[in-house]
Amino acid sequence: MVIDWATTAVYNTIMAVSVGIGLLLIVRFFSHLHASKIGHLEGWAIGFAIPGLILTITGFHMSLTWPLSKMGFPFDDIIFGESSIAFGVLLLGITVLLWRKANLYLKQGIDTNNSTVVSENLKKELPYLLKPLSYFGAAMGFALIAMGCAGVTFHLFAAPPQEPISGLFADYPMIEATFMSLLLALTGVGAILFAVNQKENPSPSLVKFNQWAWTITGIIWTAFGIMNYFTHIGLIIHTLGH
Repeated sequence: MVIDWATTAVYNTIMAVSVGIGLLLIVRFFSHLHASKIGHLEGWAIGFAIPGLILTITGFHMSLTWPLSKMGFPFDDIIFGESSIAFGVLLLGITVLLWRKANLYLKQGIDTNNSTVVSENLKKELPYLLKPLSYFGAAMGFALIAMGCAGVTFHLFAAPPQEPISGLFADYPMIEATFMSLLLALTGVGAILFAVNQKENPSPSLVKFNQWAWTITGIIWTAFGIMNYFTHIGLIIHTLGH
């Protein structure tokens, strides 16, 4: 296989890392909130903005230009591109809400060094602020589950044999299809639970499962993206056609 890399864009490396970090940031934020350790909101806002901006830009480009179709994987442009847009825009939405809330607290004279006061205010306000965002997140959660079902049904996500590590399973497409499909589906389940949990007194068991789902998937997405910095470079080297 020879690929013209001068006209083919592949950047689901940084997309996967951004998704993983975004999920882990959400889990960490609510863990700190539950422990009343949230103080200065500006840092959290910027923390969400960085992966949000990356996912929005790369997701829009992938969805509009279909770069992976040139490699023979056009369905991946939908799966990775459109889901990245959705998560990226939602992270930017959280960024705006937290940044505005930080400014409001300053105007109200709330001491942001007092994490207990800030956290107690947020515990009451966040469910009402995040509930409207969570509806779209839940819809995309179901979409991720649908993508997972498609992955298993149509044996998607198999890496070409020229790709290091992942290419070792090229003759066994169900291995990577099952792995990626479960990863997408579990991420989607977390998105649905996030919407369900946006109330003042959510079910502790559902909150715990939500944290577990996004911690596991967040770590896997991040590690998968980091690994792909090696495997995708190797794929490029092996398919340059020199």
